[in-house]
Amino acid sequence: MEDSTSIQIIQNCIHTIRNERVMLDFDLAEMYEVENRALKQAVKRNLDRFPVDFMFKLTPDEWTEVITNCDNLQVGVKFSPTTPFAFTEQGVSMLSSVLKSKKALQVNIAIMRTFVFMRQYALTHKDLTDRLNELEHIYNQQFTDIYEAINFLLQKDQKTTEQKERKRVGYK
Repeated sequence: MEDSTSIQIIQNCIHTIRNERVMLDFDLAEMYEVENRALKQAVKRNLDRFPVDFMFKLTPDEWTEVITNCDNLQVGVKFSPTTPFAFTEQGVSMLSSVLKSKKALQVNIAIMRTFVFMRQYALTHKDLTDRLNELEHIYNQQFTDIYEAINFLLQKDQKTTEQKERKRVGYK
């Protein structure tokens, strides 16, 4: 799989829940080419490796919101009676120590690269936004100065015209 293609596929599986970028267990199971049930069992056997900042279980309301916002969820997943696990970047990294297959290692490397790419993109985007705001402020001030200068010249020109139209007083 080409890098840009895999990054795009992985990005589509990253959701923002509780202000965290997370991946859901069924997407990870599909990437790792294991059953979702097997992935959950491996995680449950190693719960001490997954503190709250590595993994959490979605509430029913959060799950309903994900279903509402995501068009590409599989039918079997949408109507699952249990809510999925959500893994943060650190949790996904920890999965490689729980799922010890070669495929899991390769997928984890691709996922870590995607998280890094997204972080770099966000930082670059923020830098560009800050720079554009700075330039807008600078040029807005310059345009304000130009506008004031044009108004002054127009008023000066108007006063000159008023002077010429005035009835002359004095000797002819």
